[in-house]
Amino acid sequence: MSATKEIWILGAVGRIGRGVASELSAKGFKLVLVGRDRARLLELSGTLGGEPRIVVTGSVESIAAEIAQSRPAVVFNAIGPFLETALPIVRACPQGTHYVDIANELFAITALLGLHDEAVATGRCLVTGAGFGLLAAESVVMKVCEGRPSAARVRVDTVPLIDGSGIIGPTVAATVVEGFATGGRRYEDGQLVRASIGGDAERLTMPDGSTAVTGAAPSGELEAARRASGAPFVVAASSEVPTRPMARVVVSALAKLVSWRAARDFLKDRLARVRVEPSAKKRDFSWARARVRWPDGGLREGWLRTSDGMVFTVKVASEVAARLASGGSRPGAYTPGALFGPELAVEAGGQFVLD
Repeated sequence: MSATKEIWILGAVGRIGRGVASELSAKGFKLVLVGRDRARLLELSGTLGGEPRIVVTGSVESIAAEIAQSRPAVVFNAIGPFLETALPIVRACPQGTHYVDIANELFAITALLGLHDEAVATGRCLVTGAGFGLLAAESVVMKVCEGRPSAARVRVDTVPLIDGSGIIGPTVAATVVEGFATGGRRYEDGQLVRASIGGDAERLTMPDGSTAVTGAAPSGELEAARRASGAPFVVAASSEVPTRPMARVVVSALAKLVSWRAARDFLKDRLARVRVEPSAKKRDFSWARARVRWPDGGLREGWLRTSDGMVFTVKVASEVAARLASGGSRPGAYTPGALFGPELAVEAGGQFVLD
């Protein structure tokens, strides 16, 4: 069993890490803030109650060693790319130490879910994808499919609203670049096959009248929607993916470039330093849509409305970590909706709009 009641927050000084630390501190949990920059960790610690400890460390290997020795109750991982960080950190979690991350790279999600039997045997609960994209998509699929047999075809679309400005940061940059390297994917007849990034473009009109164009992306939502619906044909799309023909040509070229590790690392470093300035709002909400068709020809559509995608992610991740620390889980490896149901999205501030 875990030797402490602590929740460790990896990547604590990032936007998501800070938000999760604030939420969990307000709930009275004992925190350990982990990162590279001692000064920024101390500054964050001073803003929180409960006198959280800090651990200054710079590599995944050293973080894993600290976790194995200290045996925390829960590890929250906000350090990307999760395809590189998740498994080493999970492997370091001793028996009884639970884990949650905000991954949305397709193969990071499937790799962690593949540890289900191992997690059951070691009394650990592993939750991956505890953020806007994956939970929003899977929860609305679950609501639309409630009480129905396995679906035939599913398309999920996510349209995030991100307020505020700031640098992109290493976690988001790594997720974007690794997505280019992975290339597009979709499910056809139950098999994961290659697809064009930005393909299957569709213009959506949200329930509030706002519009967006979405295109296929190799995200964790693809796997979550397949599991939630049982459908053999699944497409996952996002408004954050380029869909114009010229932009897709550029994306295709980038995909070939980042097949080399050196180019991938260079692009991650440059993208992480880019500052994003707030633009005029085109929408008031973030949205996720599920369109589901059954073998008998039945068709149903549903939406989940949330506020800012980052705010929703903080709420989801902190709620999952709090439940794991309080014993409200079962051993195994799960997506957040599969473990806690679609109402977790409501707990985080979402609202379902069903036809």
